Amino acid sequence: MTDQVLTLIEDGPGGKVARIRLNRPRAIHALTPEMCEAINDALLAWAQDDSVVAVMIDHLPAPDGDPKFSRGFCAGGDIALIANSAKADCVEAERFFTLEYRMNHLLFVYEKPIVAFIDGIVMGGGVGISLPARFRVATERTTFAMPETGIGLFPDVGGGWFLPRLPGRVGAWLAATGSRIDGADCAAIGIATHYIPSDRLDAIKARILADPMGLGEILDENAVVPPPSGLEAARADIDRLFASDRAEEIVAALRADGGEWAMKQLTILATKSPQTIKVALRQLVEGAAKTRFADNMAMEYGLACAVIRRPDFVEGVRAVIFDKDNAPVWNPATLEDVTDAMIDAIFAPLPPDRQWTPLP
Repeated sequence: MTDQVLTLIEDGPGGKVARIRLNRPRAIHALTPEMCEAINDALLAWAQDDSVVAVMIDHLPAPDGDPKFSRGFCAGGDIALIANSAKADCVEAERFFTLEYRMNHLLFVYEKPIVAFIDGIVMGGGVGISLPARFRVATERTTFAMPETGIGLFPDVGGGWFLPRLPGRVGAWLAATGSRIDGADCAAIGIATHYIPSDRLDAIKARILADPMGLGEILDENAVVPPPSGLEAARADIDRLFASDRAEEIVAALRADGGEWAMKQLTILATKSPQTIKVALRQLVEGAAKTRFADNMAMEYGLACAVIRRPDFVEGVRAVIFDKDNAPVWNPATLEDVTDAMIDAIFAPLPPDRQWTPLP
């Protein structure tokens, strides 16, 4: 058990509700191996408990009420741990990916209804703990992103499954650029199943605790029409300019367009790791073709093991997380220098004794 995440059962008149409450507010609830392990243990136990009707995932605010530390659902995984391990023997990093991806898969296949309240920042690992849930509640405070290409990583935790199944080319755009979208955008493209004002959440959670069998109906009753989605307004440009699965062709299309939105995307892409832009685009193609979520997670584990051993990941974390100079020196430095053979090597399957497996 760890105090970084609370796993508990609340007993109400309508049945028991199991709760996962993220509790690292000063790290915006970034996931650690201990948190993933505690969540896996709890989910497995609750699956065997017939009295547990539903599972609720949310986060605790900062104990002192400091708004700076109360703004996030989950900002990702413990990137510092992964980077420090990548500089050494990668053992701790691989253990973390194993635990986290098993958690993502367990949430995806879980038979009891799960609701995740993605109120605030939800990025990286936060996406992995919420998108597999049957119900996903966004608010006016939601900020969603898969920003991994900015640190030389790729949109893992199931991104290869979820992103290509979003409308049009939105998934490719999110994966390559790491762009941030809001709660209304999440509702518009199906990342969120419900949009509910944040000031209603406490009352809704209380109602679910009192009547977990009515979970879906309670959410439906309280959902509101979200504000207009800025993402929807950009959809035609996204679908047209990010139509290709090849990064060079996307860049060429953006340059040829020359409009303000296209130029902004070019500027954003220029800050990302050329290697992992290409990894992400291929990851979405491969993930779209898979019929089992477990197969996608096995692929992503292989990608993770390969990518953390290449220079861009450690350099990206140095620039963005440790030194905060936001000036990574990518290697290779350009999209043209990232060869197909290099990407093929990253996608090469792991030997059988190193492959990822789901929890039994």
